[in-house]
Amino acid sequence: MANPAPGFKTKPEHRVDLLPEGRRVRVTFGGVVIADSTHALRVEETGHGPAYYVPEKDMRMELLQPTDHKTHCPYKGDASYWTIETTEAEPERSVNAVWGYRTPFDEVAGLAGHYAFYPNRVETIEVS
Repeated sequence: MANPAPGFKTKPEHRVDLLPEGRRVRVTFGGVVIADSTHALRVEETGHGPAYYVPEKDMRMELLQPTDHKTHCPYKGDASYWTIETTEAEPERSVNAVWGYRTPFDEVAGLAGHYAFYPNRVETIEVS
């Protein structure tokens, strides 16, 4: 592997499973649909609840502004963050509400081009 995750060497029992989500994932903020997909990934990771990652093609990217905030996961890689800024009649903003891995580690390469949302920073994440 060219870009292996160091976390799996120290904790090989740790799981990060990328599963196709067969249901529709729809995310809203400020009354605006930010993401709507039938091609999302459900990520199930040891010690965490499921997270839904939506492909870029199903996102309203024009409503996302990149921020300088970054974090690192020893299993997934370096995360970048985006702030949601709606442009409707009552503009709203949610700082660092969205994250994604531009160049994830090889074990989770499928996360590239997908974005996840903090449930407490958006209005809804509907899975139906």
